[in-house]
Amino acid sequence: MDESDTLMKFPCEFALKAMGLATGDFDALILEIVSRHVENVGEGAVHCRPSSSGKYLAVTVTFQATSKVQLDAIYQELTDHERVLMSL
Repeated sequence: MDESDTLMKFPCEFALKAMGLATGDFDALILEIVSRHVENVGEGAVHCRPSSSGKYLAVTVTFQATSKVQLDAIYQELTDHERVLMSL
């Protein structure tokens, strides 16, 4: 699959969301994973929202996506990580 197989136009602003247990530094873990694939994650790019019970944490990272390959790599790494329960 190449860039022409997506409806997205790159570069574009992209909001990635990952969910996991609200233990320790889950937000820092997600930022670390995204930062391995994105050159410059801007200040204020990370937003966290706990579940109503406080057991889970949703972390949204907004960044400038440069390609489908980049997004696929981020999602693969998130999917492979044992602390990430879901990513959107």
